[in-house]
Amino acid sequence: MPIYSRSAALIGQTAATLQEVSDGRLRLGLGPSGPIVIENWHGQDFANPLKFTRETIEVIKLVLSGETVNYDGEYYDLSGFRLRCDPPEPMPGIDAAGMGPKSVELAGRFADGWHALMLTQEGIEDRLEDFDHGADLGDRDRSDQEVTLSLTCCVDEDRERARHLVKSHICFYVGGMGTFYRDAIARQGYEDLAHRIHDNWDDGDREQLVADFPDDLLDELAVAGTPEECREKIREFEGIDGVKSASVSFPRAADQEDITRTIDTLAPE
Repeated sequence: MPIYSRSAALIGQTAATLQEVSDGRLRLGLGPSGPIVIENWHGQDFANPLKFTRETIEVIKLVLSGETVNYDGEYYDLSGFRLRCDPPEPMPGIDAAGMGPKSVELAGRFADGWHALMLTQEGIEDRLEDFDHGADLGDRDRSDQEVTLSLTCCVDEDRERARHLVKSHICFYVGGMGTFYRDAIARQGYEDLAHRIHDNWDDGDREQLVADFPDDLLDELAVAGTPEECREKIREFEGIDGVKSASVSFPRAADQEDITRTIDTLAPE
């Protein structure tokens, strides 16, 4: 859930409701998104995302506690709000999304978990050090925190179609959604590729950029292919040391049949 497009108090109320209707199964994932979405779509100033994320998490936790919210921060100055229902039981975990060192450190310090995305296994291992460091800074019990890995997934007997959809999705984010995704790929040893996609997405041959995307990197970042290989691949991701669970998401061009088929194939047995 992007944090600039709705207030922290509203997110807290939403989380309380969702925790009730899901019988306690909610895990709330928060992220700042980026200026292309926040400024162009929502008309909000994308200022200091690290500090804004921290304050949002702190306010939401106060809301979910059921106590009267009094908060004096740089971006939030609140007083008097209180839930009109009992606080949720159990309290839902709050995960902060992050790809870069500082955002992942913030997740370890202030959140109940880290929502990882656009990371290879080696990239996850590097960032886990930042998450652990943040937990130390926040004097958190690391055993109470979780790491969820978000994976773009597409299952199809037509293997090449599934892989093309996911490659297109990754290239769109690297090329067309600002610098965060580009920088995440570049940090993991693919700097030339990341900058080539980013620099040529708007006025270059997009289909060629997608066609040139390496198959080995696709398999490091996502799950795409036949049902059998996708089931095996997601088990590999779930087995990465330090990862609690995988979050299944879908390429932006997937249709409803793609989504349903992917859910049915990858659902836990």
